[in-house]
Amino acid sequence: MSNTLVDMMRMKDIRKKVLITLGLLAVSRIGTVIPVPGINPNAVLSYFEASSNSFTEYLNFFSGGAFSYYSIFMLGVMPYISTQIIVQLLMLVVPSLKKLSQDPQGAKKIQQYTRYGTIVVCVLQSLATTVYARGIPGALTIGTVPFTLIAIVAVTAGSMLLLWIGEKITQFGIGNGISLLIFAGIVARIPSAFYSLIRAVAAGTLNPIAVVLVVVMFFFVIALVVYEEQGQRKIPVHYAKRVVGRRMYGSQSSFIPFKINPSGVIPVIFASALLSFPLQIGYNSNIRWLQAVANFLNPQGAPYMIIYTLLIIAFAFFYTQISLNPIEMAKNIRDNGGSIPGVRNEKMEEYLTKVLNRIVLPGSIFLAFIALIPTLIQMLFNFPSNVAMLFGGTSLIILVGVDLDTMRQLDGLMKMHHHDGFVDVKKRKTKKI
Repeated sequence: MSNTLVDMMRMKDIRKKVLITLGLLAVSRIGTVIPVPGINPNAVLSYFEASSNSFTEYLNFFSGGAFSYYSIFMLGVMPYISTQIIVQLLMLVVPSLKKLSQDPQGAKKIQQYTRYGTIVVCVLQSLATTVYARGIPGALTIGTVPFTLIAIVAVTAGSMLLLWIGEKITQFGIGNGISLLIFAGIVARIPSAFYSLIRAVAAGTLNPIAVVLVVVMFFFVIALVVYEEQGQRKIPVHYAKRVVGRRMYGSQSSFIPFKINPSGVIPVIFASALLSFPLQIGYNSNIRWLQAVANFLNPQGAPYMIIYTLLIIAFAFFYTQISLNPIEMAKNIRDNGGSIPGVRNEKMEEYLTKVLNRIVLPGSIFLAFIALIPTLIQMLFNFPSNVAMLFGGTSLIILVGVDLDTMRQLDGLMKMHHHDGFVDVKKRKTKKI
């Protein structure tokens, strides 16, 4: 591992990508402690420490603790993800949008519409956070009206800046920028979570045996998530002899690797973003029906758990159909003279759809079960909210999924330079023998 890291930093292009990624992530973390103008951060922190609840920890989880500071990054990248969900659902309903997205120039327009929609969502959510701030004693240092206007502009600008940072990481760095921003926020919360855990054990509010059991379960769940992320179903494909130009290519056998969880962490992030939207708007609101919705979607309640599970399963099927379209895959196989052994050509779409559905259903149920672990830990063992969120499934799925994807990208870059990657250790084992 150490030799691989040294080799990686010696290569100029990889070193540049790594440093750009780390630098932009550092900027995103600095922004989480810059409070919105007109807010008293000490009063806000004291209030949240005295009245810690699952709602606050839920929002802190995706913003990396920025919500407790009432910082300019307090909404994180969740407004962008919420808007993406809305746009992708509209593409299924409006055929013209679907057709527009298939054209390269049209895809840019869809991306532009998504950014405009993100601004609208940011304005709505930032307005909701100003209403929340008014209920905190001593939080406002200026008048209500100027604070509301300043906060809406500052928080919206902060979320759009985070979106820009995420896009630059994807473009010039390593990994998916938006996922890495969420990843960095979760990692940044780990030290404070462990401190809360130690303090709770010392105060006698937590049973040490329960803590040991949860820690063991934590590592067991990590192993399950890694195993599930690496699992594949291989569909064999046979290509007959074909003539290309003046050359004849012989028959070849290949396979299509279908992951057990083709959609990765996307369903969990989408479901969390969709449920956090009404929570942010309705919590502490003066409008009764909004408060009723927020109370109904309490992260520790049964309705929330049921809806969360159903959304994860639905988004898993939805995203898989978008990213792995069986009709297009079957068309590409036929166009290249390929066939699936034991499957007639006209039945290829039906076969691929059947295989995908059989894979996605258990994979999505597994995702939902892992994502519900924080709530179960909190209910059964009385763990603090911030600890339960980090020891639970959503954080583990995101951490493991993003880490594996980033490592794969680094492996690909290393192998382009004829070096071993982080995962490929066969060569190093041979040397030791």
